[in-house]
Amino acid sequence: MQVMAQTQAQGTLLMNESMARYNSWRIGGKADRLYIPSSLDDLSAFLQSLDAEEPVNFVGLGSNLLVRDDGVRGTVVVLHNALNRLQMEGNLIYADAGVTCAKLARFTAKQAKQGGEFWAGIPGTVGGALSMNAGCHGGETWDSVHRVLTIDLKGTVHERNATEFVVAYRHVEMPVVNEWYVGAWFNLAVGDPEVSEQKIKTLLAKRLETQPLNLPNAGSTFRNPEGDYAARLVDACGLKGHIIGGAQISEKHANFIVNLGNATAHDIEQLIDLMRDQVKEKFGISLQQEVHVLGNKVGGAE
Repeated sequence: MQVMAQTQAQGTLLMNESMARYNSWRIGGKADRLYIPSSLDDLSAFLQSLDAEEPVNFVGLGSNLLVRDDGVRGTVVVLHNALNRLQMEGNLIYADAGVTCAKLARFTAKQAKQGGEFWAGIPGTVGGALSMNAGCHGGETWDSVHRVLTIDLKGTVHERNATEFVVAYRHVEMPVVNEWYVGAWFNLAVGDPEVSEQKIKTLLAKRLETQPLNLPNAGSTFRNPEGDYAARLVDACGLKGHIIGGAQISEKHANFIVNLGNATAHDIEQLIDLMRDQVKEKFGISLQQEVHVLGNKVGGAE
C-alpha cells in the first residue's frame, strides 16, 4: 500500500513501497522510503532534509538490480522519469542520469554523432551506465565521457572531469564515496545519422534474437572473463534451462536469469550461486557478478 508523506521537497515520497515496480526482474521487498524527485534542485533539497545516518540508495531503471525479499532499509531515490534532460551543449551531448540509454543512443544518431549506437542495447539509464561503465558490441560508456555531475549526501552538486575517475571493464571507481551520478557530458565524433540509425537497428535485431526479452530479466548475470564468455561457461556446465522455484537460467542465453512469473530474490540468488560454483568447479574460473544486489537477506543477514 502506498502512503504519501509530507516533505519540504516537491517530489513524491512513498512509505513502505514495494520495489517490484522499480526493477526489471519485477521482484523484491519493500523500501522503507522511496523518493522520486521533481528536479535536481528538488533532489538536493530532499537530501539536505535527511538525517546524516539515513542509508540512501539510488536506482535508475533497475535493469541490473536484484532487490532482496526482505526489502531495503532507509531511502531509495528513483531517478528514472525524474531527471530526464537531454540536449546539445556546444559540441557535447548532455544527459541527465534518468535518461534511458536507448533514448540517448537515438538522440546521438539524430545529432549526427557516432560512437553511441551501442547504448541502444543497454536496458538502463545514463546513471547506471556511468556507475558500471556499461557497454556492448565493442562500445563502453566511459569511452566518450567528458565530465559528469554528481550529488552527495548533503545535496551538494559537483562537476567532475572524467580524468578524476578510475575506469575499467564494467567498473568505475569514484574519487570520493557517497556521491551519485546525476548527469554527464559526452564527447562523440561527427557521424552520419543514417549510418548510425542502421547500426542501431542491426544491434536491436541481434538483441531480440539472442536474449530472452519476453520474460523479466536483469541482463547479464556475470561479467565476461578475459578471453571467454560467461554464457559459454555456464552452458558448458549443463545449466541452461535449470529452474529453482520461479526462476530459470534462460534457455536462450545462459548468462541470463528470467522470472517465470513467481520468482523470489532468494530463487535468483540460489541460481547465481549455482552458476558461480559450477563454473569455478569445472573450469577454475571465478565469475564476477554484474548484477547489483540491494537489501538484506530474509532475517536481516547480508
